[in-house]
Amino acid sequence: MKRVFGKKKAPGPPPPTLDQASQSLGKRSGNLDAKIDALDKDLAGYKAKLKNCKPSAKRMIQKKAMDVLKRKRMYESQRDQLLGQQFNMDQAAFGIESAQATVESVGAMKAANIELKKALKTNINIDEVDDLADDMEELMYDMNEINEAMGRNFATPDDVTEDDLEAELDMLGDELEEEVEGEEVPSYLLPSNP
Repeated sequence: MKRVFGKKKAPGPPPPTLDQASQSLGKRSGNLDAKIDALDKDLAGYKAKLKNCKPSAKRMIQKKAMDVLKRKRMYESQRDQLLGQQFNMDQAAFGIESAQATVESVGAMKAANIELKKALKTNINIDEVDDLADDMEELMYDMNEINEAMGRNFATPDDVTEDDLEAELDMLGDELEEEVEGEEVPSYLLPSNP
């Protein structure tokens, strides 16, 4: 049977991961960038030579510069293709990571949903929660009433207004001025002698 259908192929090495392939493309595009930079330097040298050369040598220098320019364009085209491939690989890797994160999130949400249902069935009675909320509301109302009662000012009667207090303060100020003018100092303003 082996003669008709052939032998099974031996398994080869595993294919590279997307990250490995992306890094490989990054290195290759880096090498192309180095080559392009070298060609740019060559072109700059040819430009300088063209400015200072004799007309008879100008044609030969232009031909060399054109060859360098063609190579530069070829390398740029290859680099752009490699960068496009690298971008596609990075997008695929991002898609895989997003899918894995989504699967993990869904699994966590399912587990949380099951735990929440268990907790609600076994530990919490909705009527008890309503009763507790009502009790808390009543307690808070009682506490507010207590705080209001404790915050009352017992020294001033309720029928005294701020205007009345200001008028009385003005009269006291006038009396003090009269006493100072008469040079009679009230006993409470005298310094105490021990």
